[in-house]
Amino acid sequence: MESVLASCSASISELKKNPSSLIEQAAGEPIAILNHNKPTAYLIPAETYEALLEKLEDYQLGMIVKERQNEKISAVEVSIDEL
Repeated sequence: MESVLASCSASISELKKNPSSLIEQAAGEPIAILNHNKPTAYLIPAETYEALLEKLEDYQLGMIVKERQNEKISAVEVSIDEL
């Protein structure tokens, strides 16, 4: 059995009937959308989605920084006056 990673869930039929009401009832929490009692999607507020994208971007930038720190060994040091 698959885990449902939300405290609120609804069937696809419920979502089709009245999506606005469902979103309102969830009060900003994620909603697991179930098909045959298995989660097929998660409906999250736009603010939450945007925050997740920002965190993902921050993580990816952090990985680039870590990779480039390893390249520092082969870097050539110059002063601004030499440029």
